[in-house]
Amino acid sequence: MNDNDKQLEAIRNFSGAYPKQIWSLFFSEMWERFCFYGMRGMLTFFMVYQMSMDKEVANLQYGATQAWVYAFTLIGGLFADKILGFKKSLFWGGILMIVGSIILTFDPKAFFFQGIAFLIVGTGFFKPNISSMVGQLYRSDDNRRDAGFSLFYSGINIGAFFGGILMIGVGKGEILSSLIPEHLRWNVAFGLVAIAMFISLVVFSFARRTLGSIGNTPINEDSEPEKKWYSYAVYIGALACIPVIIKMVSNTQYTDWFMYFIGPFSLLYLGYEMTKLQKAENLKLLAALVFIVFSSFFWAIFEQAGGSLSLYAAEHLDRGSLNVDPNIVNNSANSMFVIALAPLVGLLWIWMHKRKIEPNSVVKFGLGFLLLGIAFYIFAVNRMFASSGIASGDIFMLGYLVVTLGEIVLSPIGLSLMTKLATTRLKGFMMGMWFLASAYGQYIAGLFGAGISPDDNASPIQKLEIYSAGYQQFALYAVIAGILIIAISPWVKKLMGEVK
Repeated sequence: MNDNDKQLEAIRNFSGAYPKQIWSLFFSEMWERFCFYGMRGMLTFFMVYQMSMDKEVANLQYGATQAWVYAFTLIGGLFADKILGFKKSLFWGGILMIVGSIILTFDPKAFFFQGIAFLIVGTGFFKPNISSMVGQLYRSDDNRRDAGFSLFYSGINIGAFFGGILMIGVGKGEILSSLIPEHLRWNVAFGLVAIAMFISLVVFSFARRTLGSIGNTPINEDSEPEKKWYSYAVYIGALACIPVIIKMVSNTQYTDWFMYFIGPFSLLYLGYEMTKLQKAENLKLLAALVFIVFSSFFWAIFEQAGGSLSLYAAEHLDRGSLNVDPNIVNNSANSMFVIALAPLVGLLWIWMHKRKIEPNSVVKFGLGFLLLGIAFYIFAVNRMFASSGIASGDIFMLGYLVVTLGEIVLSPIGLSLMTKLATTRLKGFMMGMWFLASAYGQYIAGLFGAGISPDDNASPIQKLEIYSAGYQQFALYAVIAGILIIAISPWVKKLMGEVK
């Protein structure tokens, strides 16, 4: 056993519920998620109310932007696997995100798509790789892995909670309005991304010292010095993608074409890699694809949060019992509930596992969909509590509580499964595939949101009815999907083999 293997074994041979390294990754990811979810929560609002975009166009634009964010994680995961390694990839992504934020801080209206393009490429290199490193802290048979990802997921949502409050709050003038001149509020809101990402990279600088060989580059630059230029080629290629992304994101038709291409291409590449694997490994990858396909549909409904629900909150909700701006509720309620509930759910899985009553991962997926359906039904029936087209902020928050339970059951389990079902040489790629499913979900979310966008000339009551009918339809879709997943769970479990 070489030194790297000894270090890795020492890391994985931890006592207690969590490895100590997870805490530094937790905080690094927390600040990156501050940026991502803060941005997500205000993009559609900013496009409609600051850039004067049509609501249908803004929903499509939101879907395209978010789709590119997640699609680029496939590319980032692939290059991390083959060339950069997770550590270098994460750092490079963070630097690009800081640059994008600075561009938006200077003039968010004039340079909107330029800044967004840098953020897209940067997130693609950052996002899949830190999750992959969390997975490598555990042995493949360690039943504490799901609990670890649930804890990690709470870190994501601590960042999302504060980002969701501060960025939209500063932009709308709900927070720090006495300190920030009105004409600079949105500049400052976008500038918070640069500050948060700088903190994230500083935290990771300390974290990488405790990770041993986890996340190192797969290229041995000492024995093969000519290959050190591969990393430089990746950096140059990433920068060369920026003008292409600007064009693609600013014209949603190009995004349509890309989405038609990237999914089949990734499946063909996966098929090629599967020709090199054993049957048992390929069956696990097929199981992973089942989760990937269903997750894309989950996110198509869930991600109305950044699109149609953002506009719904702005125009059709009261401030509720807590007297909080509805857009702040829309951006932060989900994260607040995850922070409170995710660690408890993770510990619940451990408790149930010890008593041999824990539902398997496939059933958990199905339960996630059923809860999502109940939540959107709550959003739909909120019209019954409306007055003059203004519905209840309290009922809206109740819907988010149920949404959160569905997310906690599904999403961290999905992250964990990708690390368990993928072979070592495909871990980054399969994590990228998981996020590519989110890209399709975001893309479809934009189409769904555009499909239920009411005409600006409609009355408030008519607009509320249109949104509510759409959410009721989404609820039905989610329930059907949940029942289907539970029905096929025995077959999927066979594909998974020994993976629980």
